[in-house]
Amino acid sequence: MKKIIEVKDLVTQFGETVIHDGVCLHIDEGEIYGILGESGSGKSLLMKEMIMLLAPTSGEITVLGSRLSQIDYNEAQMLRQQWGVLFQFGALFTSLTVAENIELQLKEYTHIDLKMRNEIIKTKISMVGLPVRAGGLYPSELSGGMIKRAALARALAMDPKLLFLDEPISGLDPIGARNFDSLIKELRDLLGITVVMITHDLESIYSTVDRFSVLADKRVVAEGNLENVLQSDHPFIEKFFKNDYVEKRLDQRVGRNVQ
Repeated sequence: MKKIIEVKDLVTQFGETVIHDGVCLHIDEGEIYGILGESGSGKSLLMKEMIMLLAPTSGEITVLGSRLSQIDYNEAQMLRQQWGVLFQFGALFTSLTVAENIELQLKEYTHIDLKMRNEIIKTKISMVGLPVRAGGLYPSELSGGMIKRAALARALAMDPKLLFLDEPISGLDPIGARNFDSLIKELRDLLGITVVMITHDLESIYSTVDRFSVLADKRVVAEGNLENVLQSDHPFIEKFFKNDYVEKRLDQRVGRNVQ
């Protein structure tokens, strides 16, 4: 399995405060990979370091074969075009329509003419399950679920190899959350992309991610699929996972496998 992202001995420190102290993990091509952790464990910080919004204090992150600490400005710009990012609250530009939000990267990084840009915009809007007319709406006219989908369409504008999602179902009702999880799986299968998802949702971990890591005590305390992670006796994992819900879901999975 080809590694798309590899994090080795990562340290993140602000003054005397250490957030990460020797974080190590890897993400394989084509998988949906989750990052889970207790509050203050630095999940979003880790993602920001992966997408070069922040630089770690030490350690190494390799993305799509490029060591982030060793690339120059032009290489970094080329690399950024190979991933899309969905931030927790969408982060759409409120003064722009949905279509204009999606168009931003196409105008900045490509020489595609207006007619083709409009076709791409319509395709991306439909791809995330929104009506084409949503392209003419402003973020203030959208529901929470529509904002998530519009932001996802923007993240997919450049046909990325990697998709980063920061708490993608945060603020959604249970039905909307499950629909969004299903959409992520469908897009991964359809587009062949690799997805990195920060989440604390048990149902997402059970039904959507292939593997995940757990951040606690400034490091990764477990990594793998759900069954692998449950073998850990770390207190956070015991508290978060050892409950009737997870046991029921595991029983269902075993039952399906037997059949």
